[in-house]
Amino acid sequence: MNRRLRLLIAYDGSSCGDAALEDLRRAGLPDDAQALVLSVADILPPLNTSTPAQPSPEWIAAAVEKAHARAAQAVEEARAMAARAGERVQSDHPGWEVGTEACGDSPAWAIIAKAGEWQADLVAVGSHGHSGIKRLVLGSVSQKVVNHTSCSVRVARGRKSRKDSPVRLVLGADGSPDSDMALRALAARKWPAGSAVRVITAIDTLMSLSLAFALSPPAEWDLPKRDESDERAMISRMNQVAVEKLLPTGLAVSSLVEEENPKHLLVEEAKRWKADCIFVGAKGLRGLERFLLGSVSTAVTARAHCSVEVVRTGQADGPGR
Repeated sequence: MNRRLRLLIAYDGSSCGDAALEDLRRAGLPDDAQALVLSVADILPPLNTSTPAQPSPEWIAAAVEKAHARAAQAVEEARAMAARAGERVQSDHPGWEVGTEACGDSPAWAIIAKAGEWQADLVAVGSHGHSGIKRLVLGSVSQKVVNHTSCSVRVARGRKSRKDSPVRLVLGADGSPDSDMALRALAARKWPAGSAVRVITAIDTLMSLSLAFALSPPAEWDLPKRDESDERAMISRMNQVAVEKLLPTGLAVSSLVEEENPKHLLVEEAKRWKADCIFVGAKGLRGLERFLLGSVSTAVTARAHCSVEVVRTGQADGPGR
């Protein structure tokens, strides 16, 4: 039996942090999950009360004592903040087991470290946040978390809407293992009735170059004998296989295959289609068979108007299914 989904929620008290909590209501997550709300007081270096005091001039000792007092207060404020957010998460998701935690550290690295230590399956962060010593930082922090966390990450740009209203989703499909894992993560969720997904595949120079040197495509693509002049047929079939895998979910499925840079196409189509979230793999296939989604995930999380979930291999097949 698979363990429950473990969700780490980074919360900083900002409007974007509140939007991240709102976004969780429409993320299709299971009714039974473990959630940990983490608030990080931006203190550099981290508060360390275990280090023995060293002899120093009186004015230095006084300054250090004052700095430690301020740091301790900042951590207490972060602890209270996490507690308030935890109450809201528990109210929104009564079936979840919700815990809270606070610490003093560099926010991005504290979130990354906690995700690894706690063995999180998914980290939820706001797209922007507070800055300054007395508050938390989640601006560029979200990008660091996306790039350096070993599990899946959801960068939230939530907006007020009913929890049970239909959700519009975009899936970036390139045929890579991480892209397929993003599809499986999306398919495993519980979406409200009437929800829809649009499967998007971008054809650009890198795609064409990779196909020029491609090995045999996967058997599931069910292609006739390879015709080197018909690379679009191969790409279209790959997109269609993704569509077919999503049909049993009950989602309304549509697709788009277009010649465009994937960094632009995913963002622009999601905006035009008024999507609530984009699902992408953390990286694409690194060989020459198919095009990469590697840096695409970073670009999409930075530019999208909606939430973005970056899925990593090994994270979507266990919890929450």
